[in-house]
Amino acid sequence: MGIKDIVNKVKEEVKVLQGEASKDKLFTNEQAYADEATAQREFLRGKQKLFDVNGWSKLNGINSTFELFNANGQRLQATKPELGHFIKIILPASNIANWVEVVDIKEEENAAEFTVKPSSEPVAQQQGEAEVKHFFTSEASSTFRVERQGTKLIGYEIGQNEKINNHNEEAGDRAVLNTMVAEGGWAGFQDVQWNRLTAYLVHLEEAA
Repeated sequence: MGIKDIVNKVKEEVKVLQGEASKDKLFTNEQAYADEATAQREFLRGKQKLFDVNGWSKLNGINSTFELFNANGQRLQATKPELGHFIKIILPASNIANWVEVVDIKEEENAAEFTVKPSSEPVAQQQGEAEVKHFFTSEASSTFRVERQGTKLIGYEIGQNEKINNHNEEAGDRAVLNTMVAEGGWAGFQDVQWNRLTAYLVHLEEAA
């Protein structure tokens, strides 16, 4: 990498820090099985793990808390999210709630996924509140996916348009906090969290 490339990279990071640019991220883990019948059985188990969002909180080691809610702000014990449901995410060593809304769900014979986007809290969302209770803006999205390719099972977390929520109405009074979380705690923990979750979806790691 030349000096010009380094300078451009630094400039881009500054834009990200200031909430003027976004990043895309991809995390994945996979596991191969002896035959397709076994892989298909393990895919069904992986799909169950994918949709049991509350169960993600039980991953071993340092881990975030994930809780599923409906549009009325009631916590759900259901094992599968639906469109319009919300997930409250609390990072380790934190009491700050970050909210996302389920905006897409897909199920196919050998693949399953759902996508979330940063949002207001459930009831506030119904009331049209502009403030997004998340360290990324509402342009960002995360897709959680598990799929079978022959004898191989693959888990994904696909982050797109990850832009810090520190501008305008969306940030509310959390602009500084969101910058600190996104570039501080989450920046250092993101790799660990999504690597652990994608490993869990393909049974390389199990919950407590």
